[in-house]
This record gives sequence, structure tokens and C-alpha cells, in this order.
Amino acid sequence: MYVKTIVSTYPTAHENSIFRGGSRMRIVVIGGSGHVGTYLIPRLVNAGHYVISVSRGKRQPYQPHQAWNEVEQVAIHRDLAEHEGTFGLQIQELNPDVVIDMICYTPQSAEHLVNALRGRVQHLLVCGTIWIHGRSIQVPTTEEQNRKPFGDYGLQKLRMTSFLLKEARLNKFPVTVLHPGHIVGPGWIPVNPLGNFNPSIFTKLARGEEIVLPTLGMETLHHVHADDVAQVFELALGHWGEVIGEDFHVVSDAAVTLRGYAEMVAFWFGKEANLKCGVGDEWKEGLSEDDIKTSLDHITRSHNCSIQKVKRAFGYQPRYTSFQAIYEALQWLLEQKVIVP
Repeated sequence: MYVKTIVSTYPTAHENSIFRGGSRMRIVVIGGSGHVGTYLIPRLVNAGHYVISVSRGKRQPYQPHQAWNEVEQVAIHRDLAEHEGTFGLQIQELNPDVVIDMICYTPQSAEHLVNALRGRVQHLLVCGTIWIHGRSIQVPTTEEQNRKPFGDYGLQKLRMTSFLLKEARLNKFPVTVLHPGHIVGPGWIPVNPLGNFNPSIFTKLARGEEIVLPTLGMETLHHVHADDVAQVFELALGHWGEVIGEDFHVVSDAAVTLRGYAEMVAFWFGKEANLKCGVGDEWKEGLSEDDIKTSLDHITRSHNCSIQKVKRAFGYQPRYTSFQAIYEALQWLLEQKVIVP
């Protein structure tokens, strides 16, 4: 691969300037060692905040950073603690100014946390998903468009979001929900040009082998680098008045088509994409049932979301295009020999 190396993934002094001169906050990040937390926590530490990372175990972040040496690590098994009715209390006892919840999936979990933090925090930021949208009517999809998700994940996240925004409107609870697209970064496999996570698709493209697309290949995927998601969480902390009671898409500037994605990956390896439009179930050959289900989940939604709202609210500018984010992830897969050209 010979595309120009991407810019550094950690914040500059200018990017951290929104916190300079302000009070140091005590920030609890639930799910801090995950995809986004890997980048978010170093940003918060570098901005001068005291950070507590809450996770189920002692999993290391996807990328090492010296900032993690300054982070307080707290192990809480969320599912068990919620079942016992103690999770919210345990977060409350950490005495946070701000809570960032990266792993809230249901309205019940959201309600449990809100009840524990009511009147006790300056800001709760929760990670949603663009899967709250079903099939697109007009693209790029805006936050204001009707939301008709299908599938349990999208439905639960929409109910969670609706509960949180209602709490902001009716009870003045200081909450913001951010909806990432398909999160990409070094350390894990990105959604591929068939809409699943099978890395062999990248190897085939790298070798110039035939790829059978499930359709004409004009469906879309909307990726976002994990550090750009972290950037928005960080920016939101500095724009309290603009973001309370609001939700925002967090994606790259543009979605990619399946065909265009496949052609770009092949180009990176000096090949021309050998693509075929599948007839019937031909595209499913060699894929597992999980791969097929994941592909259908992505292509039936064909996400393509607008970020005009988040740009207007606090000037978000993605540091990565979809292709730049994917390229960086593929570099890591090459180093790990997951892709073997």
C-alpha cells in the first residue's frame, strides 16, 4: 500500500484549547477501553482533566498512550451491577462532574443511570448510533428526519435516545447523545465492501481476485474514525449551552458506495478491482451465516448521514475521510498479517 500516511491521531495543543483556563473536571468514562475510549481518554487527560475509566475487566486500550498512566481504573461489571440495582450508585460514588457513557444500549440502562445522577452531574454524554434510522428517504439523512429503525439494536438505541432527550426537555437533565457511524481505527477490522467484517475480502482485493457484490454495489456505508468520534465528545464538553438536550450524527464528511470502496482498496494494493454483480444468492458463497446476516444488516440500511448539525453547533471538522480512516485500519491489518497480499 502506498497512500500518504495519515495525520497523527492525538490532539494538538490548539485542539485542547477549549479547556484552557477552565476548571479541571472529574470525568468518568464508562467503557473507556473501547474503540472510542482509546482516543478519548488521552484527549481528556491532555486537556487537564482527572479521568476515571470504568470497564468490566482490565482490557488494554487498542492503542498505547502514556496518558493512560494518569487514569484511575475502576472495574465494574455493568450487567451484573444493573441486575443488582447498584450500577448507578457505584458511578455516583465516583463523584463525577461529567459522565461519558459509551456502552448504554437500552432505555432501562439509561433510566437507571439518570436516576442515580440526577442533580449530581454537570453533563451526561451518551453514545448512540446512526442505526436509529431505518431505510433512508432522503440523503444525506439528517437528525430531524423520521426515525423508523428495524432490528433490536436500532430500536433499543432509539428508545434510549428518546428517553434521554425527553429527560432533558421535561426535567432539565443535562444530557447529550452522539450517534457514530461505522467506527474505524487500527486494532480492529472495519466493515468491508460487502458490509461484513470478514477480512478475507480485503485479501482478495489485494490479490486482484474476484469479489461478488450482493447487488449493483451502489449501497452505502458511512464510516468514521474512532478519533473523530472522540473529538466530538471532547468538543461537546466545551459547548454545554449548544448541546444539552440535543443529539448529533458523528460520521465522516461522505459515505462510500460498496463498489467505490472495493475499487479504492484494490487501488491501494496496485490492483484493479475484479468485481461481479451477484445474481440471487451467488454473493453468499464462501461466507458464514453471520457474515451474510451482517452484510444484509448494512446494505438494507445503506447509511448516509449528514453532519451539518454538529458542524453548526460547535464546528466539528472530521480529521479523516472515510477512506483515510479505512486505510489506517488496513495498515494495521497488514502489520498483523490479517491481510496477506
